[in-house]
Formats: sequence, structure tokens, C-alpha cells
Amino acid sequence: MEHTRRLGVLGGMGPKATSVFMDQIIEATVADRDQDHIDMIILNHASLPDRTHVILENDPEPFLREIEKDIRLLEYADVANIAMPCNTAHYYIEEMQRMTPIPIIDMVEETMKAIHAQHGDGCKVGILATNGTLHSGIYSKSALKYNMVPHVPEPEVQQQVMNIIYKDIKGGFQVDPKETEDIIHNLVTVDGCQCVIIACTELSIIPFSAEAKRVCVDAMDVLVRRSIELSQRRD
Repeated sequence: MEHTRRLGVLGGMGPKATSVFMDQIIEATVADRDQDHIDMIILNHASLPDRTHVILENDPEPFLREIEKDIRLLEYADVANIAMPCNTAHYYIEEMQRMTPIPIIDMVEETMKAIHAQHGDGCKVGILATNGTLHSGIYSKSALKYNMVPHVPEPEVQQQVMNIIYKDIKGGFQVDPKETEDIIHNLVTVDGCQCVIIACTELSIIPFSAEAKRVCVDAMDVLVRRSIELSQRRD
């Protein structure tokens, strides 16, 4: 008998990114009918403490306490794998994985593997992310592990990135892709990056041009593909 392996989603970080993740999974799944799609249990836990604040203040306990409750709910729902469409929260993936035998898909690891497969050793990788993600070093460490060279934006450019994420996207304003695309363009042409990671699920919401997409790898896209692979129907 065929069955799907149900996907659990630790969501709400932020809510819009979670809805985009769900939409992308539906759009990327090869399906002729409802029953061909994967089953998902989505927790849109928007009241979770801000991840950048948690990392910068080094105060993870309130966040991890709430996450553990969500993991228990997903265990009760009998999910086979857990996806977390939030890059910054991956700083705590080891602590979360210790809470449960259910595999949590490592978006950072999967993304760096995909970039290395495409570009190989020595690739200079630009990282577009929150201050929390950059401060945590999760992408830089993973890049070095795969013999690639991480590159973070200059402080004034990083402030621009934070404004786009927090003031524009999380603030609910219409975002002009050009501002972020100019940053990507400069990372490639001025800073010499061969690839730029979209390492914030909020930035994944921006409708980038084909030209920008050619030099980018979006961590959310990687998570979507891996989530589908792990949840597809099995005989």
C-alpha cells in the first residue's frame, strides 16, 4: 500500500515565509490530483521569540522551551521529518535534534552541499542573511567545511539587508526587488563572489529577476526540494 511520510513544519519564523514555503512545496510537487501532494502538519508559531535577538543576547532558553512544545506536537502528529523554514533558528538545530528522534532537515547543510556540488572547492560564497545568522556563523562554518570561501557584506550593506528584512518585509510593505538585486550584483562584480546564498526565508519572498537568480542559491528552495524528496509516496 502507498503512503506518504508526513512532513512537520516548525513555522511562524516569520509567518509570511512559512506561507511561501507551503506554497512552494505545493507548486514544486508533481501532482495530478489532491492525493498526489504531500501531507504536512504546519505550526505557524508566530509568537516565538525573535531568533536574531535570542542569538545576539545569548538567551536561548525561552525560545528552546517553546520549540520543544512544538516538537512534541509534531511527534504526536506522527510526522516522519521536520522542516524549519528559518535560517537563523538553525543555529540551535543540534539542541532541537537532541529533543526528538524525528530527523530535522538541516537547511544550512543541504544548501552548502548543493552549492559545492555546483561550484566545487574554492568557490567564494556571498551570504545574505540576518545579523543573527551572520553572527552565529552557521553558513561561514559550513562553507569552510566544504572548502569554500564565505563572504559577508560590509556593515553598511548589511544594515540595508536588515532594513529590507525587518522594516520592509516583516513590516508588511511592498518590496522593490531592485534594492536587493543591486546588493547581489555588487557581491558578484565588486566582491568577486561566484554564488550568493539567499540565507533568510524573508528574502525568499522577493520576486528576483532571472539574472539575479542565476547567481543565487536560495536556501528555502533547497529545503523545499529536500522536504518533497523525503515525503514523497512510497510503496
